[in-house]
Amino acid sequence: MSYSEQHDQPTVCHIGETRKPVEPCTIVIFGASGDLTARKLIPALYHLAKDKQMPPDFRIIGFARREKTDETWRQELRTALDQFSRTKPVDEPVWKDFSAKVFYCVGDLTDAAAYQKLEQKLTGFGSAPLRKNLLFYLATQPSQFGAVVQQLHDAKLLHKENGVHGWQRIVVEKPFGHDLASAHALNAELTRFAHESQVCRIDHYLGKETVQNILMFRFSNSIFERLWNRESVDHVQVTVSEKLGVGERGGYYEEAGALRDMVQNHMLQVLSLIAMEPPVSLEAEAVRDEKVKLLKSIRPLTADNVAKQVVRGQYFAGAVDGQARPGYRQEPKVNPASNVETFVAMKLLIDNWRWSGVPFYLRTGKNLPQSASEVRIQFRPTPSVLFAAQCGQNLDANALTLRLQPNEGISLHFNGKVPGISTQVRPVRMHFSYDAEFGAYTPEAYERLLLDAIAGDATLFIRRDEVETAWQIVDSIRAGWNDKPLTNREFYAAGTWGPIAAEDLLAQLGHEWHEPQVIK
Repeated sequence: MSYSEQHDQPTVCHIGETRKPVEPCTIVIFGASGDLTARKLIPALYHLAKDKQMPPDFRIIGFARREKTDETWRQELRTALDQFSRTKPVDEPVWKDFSAKVFYCVGDLTDAAAYQKLEQKLTGFGSAPLRKNLLFYLATQPSQFGAVVQQLHDAKLLHKENGVHGWQRIVVEKPFGHDLASAHALNAELTRFAHESQVCRIDHYLGKETVQNILMFRFSNSIFERLWNRESVDHVQVTVSEKLGVGERGGYYEEAGALRDMVQNHMLQVLSLIAMEPPVSLEAEAVRDEKVKLLKSIRPLTADNVAKQVVRGQYFAGAVDGQARPGYRQEPKVNPASNVETFVAMKLLIDNWRWSGVPFYLRTGKNLPQSASEVRIQFRPTPSVLFAAQCGQNLDANALTLRLQPNEGISLHFNGKVPGISTQVRPVRMHFSYDAEFGAYTPEAYERLLLDAIAGDATLFIRRDEVETAWQIVDSIRAGWNDKPLTNREFYAAGTWGPIAAEDLLAQLGHEWHEPQVIK
């Protein structure tokens, strides 16, 4: 091996080797007959077992009302795994070993006797860790969380003091409330019988490799962190676009809308990771402290400035990729006169030293031209001398784009000379691709999140004060809308990038939206 080859070898730092070892435990899935279990949870647990990431001994119990035996449930899960597994075909020896640890418990969530049956099943495993170390996954309606937690407490399966009775943790899915008041009440129900440290609020977005990589990119590369402030950054754009319309989810969307469905969780999560200060350590609470500080630094939106800083929209009939799409008001289970938003764009200002005066633009919507999630850091334009003096608006400002999906990667946009006798300047891109560098393998978000829940690592789960701070922001926006009807400038055709009002929002400061570019 030559000198250059020796010194070009990448140096790998194995931070993950300090992860707390996973202990034998039982995972109990409430609402086990639902879609989430078949599509996401069981495939994720199967792949963790396949990759030898699960504890040395474990059991999985599905808890639901439908009458099933252990064997019939295993058969159902195997059929689902054939369809939803990210690796195919299913590994038969792995499945045989995995399925032998899968059981089913029939019971109603409100029936105390059903929890006694669950306790008997746990005792029947004959192992103290399998009986005492319990992960309860509540794949149920949020309105049922309180009842399940109380029943677990009454059955002495959930203990608020960890240690003597092993450990117990509760995993809950979004939507976590529908406003600040309901989120506060839900938190109170959960923490009545469990410590905050035992509650894992899942946002699957945080389990995505590319979202996790935001912190790695920022805080392990000094060249970028030095630019990550108001001195260098002109503005930031966060886009989460979806090609799909509301479809069969019209009933849910009428209650949620884009603001509750995407902004309150996914988009504010990404914003907090992009803009937060460096945590003092990689410990879970240190990271979560900084995320909450960032959200609390967002300038409050009042009824007066919501109209100037937030745009809503709703799609009408159009076409996406040449396929006709109905308008939102024509979708199933949607009010024909609905004013629910299917698109939101907003300008947020962060009142801290790092970001003072830098606008953060967020947008998300249904029936847009493509499905993509990305963050674009737009740097300040070049001073108007030399090339900038001659090119004017034709000289692009530098930008850094973090593509979260699809074509996951990071691109740096800068200007270069076009080869030839004449002097021409053109934007060029330096691109890092996850696929090219690391191969196509990317674990599902639920794999990482379930493993962290088993290990007791809370870094990627959302803390109570973070949830409530996010709802404060969203509630202030809804109060500003105050049930006002949509205007003509707030409608957009399916297959376009949103309403005209969204363009006006950026034009206030001379900015414009950058459409995500899918890299072929």
